[in-house]
This record gives sequence, C-alpha cells and structure tokens, in this order.
Amino acid sequence: MSSATIAAGAAFATLVVNAVAAAFAGWRWWRVEPHAAVWLLLRGGQIVAGLWALAAGVLALSGFEPADRLYWLYAVLPVAVGVIAEQLRIVSAEQVLEQRGLGDAQEVGALPESGQRSVVLAIVRREIGVLALAALIVAFLALRGALIA
Repeated sequence: MSSATIAAGAAFATLVVNAVAAAFAGWRWWRVEPHAAVWLLLRGGQIVAGLWALAAGVLALSGFEPADRLYWLYAVLPVAVGVIAEQLRIVSAEQVLEQRGLGDAQEVGALPESGQRSVVLAIVRREIGVLALAALIVAFLALRGALIA
C-alpha cells in the first residue's frame, strides 16, 4: 500500500466517522434527545482524528510528500479543533449555570428534581451542540485532506 493511499485513507476515515458523528449528534441536539451513542460517536471521531494526525506524523518521518503541503495542516488541525471544543464544552456548562443564577453543582442539587433535570439537560444539549459543530469542522478538514493527499 502506497503512502499516498494511507494518507488519503486516514483522511477519508476521519471524514466518515466525524460526518456521521456530526449528523447524528446534530439530530439529537435538534430533537433535545441526548443518547449514549452520541458520545460514543463524538469520542470515536476525536480518536480517529488523533490517529490521522499520528499517521501523518509517521508518513512525514518516512519521507512522504503529499500533492499539496497543506495536507499536513489539515491532518493536525482536527486535534486542535478537538482541544478547543473541549474547552468550549466546559465553558458552556458554566454559562448554563450562570444563566440560571446558579453558582455551582451544589446549588443545582438544592433544586427540585425537575429543576435539576432541566439544568442537566440544558448543559448536555449545549455540550452536544459544541462537539457536533467541532465534528463537522473536522469532517470538512478531513475532506480537504483526502482531496489533496
């Protein structure tokens, strides 16, 4: 198997997994129906993106030259997008608490059960939205990488 095939294959795998994750997570976000599969797909997309970056590093060390040097940027940026998305996910939880006038989780615990569920659902929904958008961005970057590998 040639280095170009490996480079394109890794980018394509990242594209497929992240596109599916973004579509499914976006659908569940829209319907306000969190599901365990959302998290598995989103985390799977992050793992595949990390493996693509690792494969690109191995290819670079082996002397592979893609058709366009932008390939290297497309291979590494998804990892940065994932890190930024995780930071935004943390901030989104804080924003939900702040919007509801809650300082911390202990104050959420003092709410009636329906209030607690409402807060948790709002936080989870916002987190899913952030990570779904990140997966969509990663899918786009992977598409560009697959086209120029």
